[in-house]
Amino acid sequence: MKSTAALAAGACALFACGAVAQTTLFDYGGADRMEKIVAAAKKEGTLTIYTTFAEKDQPTLIKPFESKYGVKVVVWRAGTDKVLQRTLIEASAKKYDVDLIHFGSPEMEALSREKILQAVNSPVHKDLQPGSVPAHREWAATLLSVWVQVYNTNLIKKSDLPRSYRDLLDPKWKGKLGIEAKNQDWFASVVDVMGGGEKGLKFFRDLVAQNGISARTGHTLLNNMVIAGEVPLALTVYNYMPEQAKKKGAPIDWFALEPAVARSNAIGIARRAPHPNAGLLFYEYMLGEGQRYLVDMDYVPANRKAPSPLKNVRILQTDPIRTLDETEKWTKLFEDVVLKRAGN
Repeated sequence: MKSTAALAAGACALFACGAVAQTTLFDYGGADRMEKIVAAAKKEGTLTIYTTFAEKDQPTLIKPFESKYGVKVVVWRAGTDKVLQRTLIEASAKKYDVDLIHFGSPEMEALSREKILQAVNSPVHKDLQPGSVPAHREWAATLLSVWVQVYNTNLIKKSDLPRSYRDLLDPKWKGKLGIEAKNQDWFASVVDVMGGGEKGLKFFRDLVAQNGISARTGHTLLNNMVIAGEVPLALTVYNYMPEQAKKKGAPIDWFALEPAVARSNAIGIARRAPHPNAGLLFYEYMLGEGQRYLVDMDYVPANRKAPSPLKNVRILQTDPIRTLDETEKWTKLFEDVVLKRAGN
């Protein structure tokens, strides 16, 4: 991600060496861990979070936390680039206003590289989906955006659906497949699933050559084209979209080829957080009890103990490091192997 790298470049030299980690409760593992965290958080009384989380969904998530713990949550919301930029600029200026950051995992990894985040050793980490917590433990995935496969129920019978990615090579799918035109992260992950390197790329070359893939820009558009019957089977639509349309009576349904590929949003605590214990309490809340509120809003939870429409589906999270460092490479491969060859 070129813009991310540009924003982050050189920031470490400005402030990393002076970072002082708050370690009081971040590594504490006693039986009274949560009791201590709650007490310390209540003394601080407030926390500030920078996030991309939808404004309309914030009350559903935040009000139960504030009511239960008596800790005020101050939210600054913006797009991904602006959250990243503000966090980096304030850290380099030694302006320590933020306690928590919540946005995409690749951007969280960028903040980790710049020594802005605090490592946490939490018991709840073991309950999260594989790939949710990096080895440095400076962020953890909270929710997943899962790509599923979507089909028009008037045109395709459930019994005829493919059961694996390789089944898509069946000639019966010729002229029936669609994909979102900017899903290079999904493409890169499925290349890995299909053997990696040239072997994985060959799968897509064969698929495009034999059956073709129609690309459309925007998941909502692609979902609507499935409903209209213009794209009988779409390969990359976020799971909640067909589910919502199905509930309204549209001729659409979804299934998941496994492993289903997902992007994640994640949460991390600032090393220089002015309210580190309140931040830690909200971190625990987001990964634990707060997961049910995410589910209520049709998000896919990272915690495997939470109810989920993809409860029994094996999920593969996209690699945030690859997204951060190799976006240009995989965008070009996606264009060359899929988009251009499909005539898009």
